[in-house]
Amino acid sequence: MSTNLAAFLYLVSGVLFITALRGLSHPTTSRRGNMFGMLGMGIAIATTLALAMPSAGGLGLIVVGLAIGGGAGAYIAQRIPMTAMPQLVAAFHSLVGLAAVLVAAAALYAPESFGIGQVGHIHGQALVEMSLGVAIGAITFTGSLIAFAKLDGRMSGKPIMLPMRHVINAGLAIGLVVLIVLLTQTESHFVFWLIVALSLALGVLIIIPIGGADMPVVVSMLNSYSGWAAAGIGF
Repeated sequence: MSTNLAAFLYLVSGVLFITALRGLSHPTTSRRGNMFGMLGMGIAIATTLALAMPSAGGLGLIVVGLAIGGGAGAYIAQRIPMTAMPQLVAAFHSLVGLAAVLVAAAALYAPESFGIGQVGHIHGQALVEMSLGVAIGAITFTGSLIAFAKLDGRMSGKPIMLPMRHVINAGLAIGLVVLIVLLTQTESHFVFWLIVALSLALGVLIIIPIGGADMPVVVSMLNSYSGWAAAGIGF
């Protein structure tokens, strides 16, 4: 596939994503919006595969992964009543965050496969994007799990107020920034997993002070986080 054709197809998929968001803004057009979103994602995936030209074995693994993930997602979604949609969305968002963490880890351990350099010599821009993607992804993962637990009644919906929580959160955020800078300088696997650990803790601490009644708003916020995580690691 030529570069120009790929750029055009990516543009088409981007337009379809924007149209999907417009359709999802109203109940009467939400079904059409979903269709536009699925079509756009299908075009983007097909274009990426055509550009990457994976081996037969690699393509087989991709197809198996899509079949397992898509089949499980469809099975779960069909069994969930509409009243439980917020819980379902929160649970699915947690998987997006986890995926961002795993992709970042794969890129760190095998950068050649991602075209971002070699072990010990990863491009600086890729390290920054990797750090942001894994941090936001880990926050999204644990934050979404807490939101799911509160919405589903598996955890008390009452706000959990820790003493000096703002100081703790600020300390963790500062620690994350320091570790991200350190990772870009050292490419240390230990620092990478420290970023993951701090981000997982921060995701919990951000969400537990919020009451169950506000969880739908939190889910929307986490939806944005999952998008940023995917965008960060996608570069």
